[in-house]
Amino acid sequence: MPFTPYHFGPAVFIGILLFPFIDFTTIMIASVILDLEPLVIILFDLPMPLHAFFHTYLGATIVALSLSICIYPFRKHLNAIVSLFGLEQDSSFRHIIAASIIGTYSHVLLDSFLYAEMNPFYPFLENPFLGVMTAGFVYNLCFSLGFVGFFVYLLRVLLKIRVRRREGDAFD
Repeated sequence: MPFTPYHFGPAVFIGILLFPFIDFTTIMIASVILDLEPLVIILFDLPMPLHAFFHTYLGATIVALSLSICIYPFRKHLNAIVSLFGLEQDSSFRHIIAASIIGTYSHVLLDSFLYAEMNPFYPFLENPFLGVMTAGFVYNLCFSLGFVGFFVYLLRVLLKIRVRRREGDAFD
């Protein structure tokens, strides 16, 4: 996607929906990290397609594993940041790896609908997803999922506040 923040929409939706089972910070990072590849290609004027090896499921797997290993030692610090937004989480390596894989794979899938140069199932050189959905539909889907995910996040936080108030009243 030319505008990477669109990838945050599905990540927020999936991250909130599966919150107890996957690491929220990791899915947010994993959903956009693959776009470092086009950035490097543009910055260094490399003679290759913008969506190359790391925009394949094989490349995304390598990135997901690497990201998981890098994030794991910092999980407590990252979870402290997420808790500032009302999302308290205690992440395990299993939660982090699941979030990394979901985030990177969703990125590859969404971009596969848009870019002819992609070969998501490399080493097979074809893109069976190209043209299945229009670009407008993909962008609207990403935006809509982000909106719904944010709404579910707000509900989660408001319900948590309500439960804490009730628990506080029970002790008075």
